[in-house]
Amino acid sequence: MVIFGAGGDLTKRLLMPALYNLARTGLLPAQFALVGLDRIEQTDAQYRAHVEAAIRAFAADKHYSQAIDEASLQRLLSSIVYMQADFSAPAAYQALGARLALLKASHGVGDNVMFYLAVGARFFGPITDQLGAAGLVTETPEYWRRVVVEKPFGHDLPSAQALNAQLRNSLSESQIYRMDHFLGKETVQNIMLMRFANGIFEPLWNRDHIDHVQITVAETVGVEARAAFYETTGAMRDMVPNHVFQLLALTAMESPASFDADAVR
Repeated sequence: MVIFGAGGDLTKRLLMPALYNLARTGLLPAQFALVGLDRIEQTDAQYRAHVEAAIRAFAADKHYSQAIDEASLQRLLSSIVYMQADFSAPAAYQALGARLALLKASHGVGDNVMFYLAVGARFFGPITDQLGAAGLVTETPEYWRRVVVEKPFGHDLPSAQALNAQLRNSLSESQIYRMDHFLGKETVQNIMLMRFANGIFEPLWNRDHIDHVQITVAETVGVEARAAFYETTGAMRDMVPNHVFQLLALTAMESPASFDADAVR
């Protein structure tokens, strides 16, 4: 796994705690390695300390013990390496390819690689272009390559369409994962189950029985260290066209023909 934006807020609050919880519950592959890329210069040890602090601060989960499982944490930390990189420099992607080859030898990992773009949307296209030019997203029958992009996806419809076209220059649709992390929340995942697998609610889930729908975003986290992100994106684009509209779509959508990905989309 490769994370672009390894020092950012999304990585700190969500990605690293999620990886830790996968390790703790035995869902992370035994042969796993993670490369964190960002602009900041630091050693592997310094980055691992940063990751450890994030996990201890944000990995608590109401479904499990609040205590950190030290063995799982250390196992995850030992799989992490760090690279300082200029995302616009072709040399950075050549170096990344070499680092992945070294990890294959040192950690026994396979050739399946997921690139997680935990960066601003303006970087999605350039990073994907560079990955394609370096041959890092080329698939074979023996292994896959995936690219995950986070919301917000563009700043309006034309920019989102242009970004889609740019991603498709280097990737097939099956390689692209457009991620809205709100959809991973347990309550959100249960909306379709509650609606479509429930003989009580489904017959009543229509305009004849529902007066209105209200979606409240009760955030407790402020801007904190994300001032630069909000300067370019803004709170509305950060929340409404993705998180809130996804919740609205799940609430108001018609019943899909099946629950596979294409039918739901």
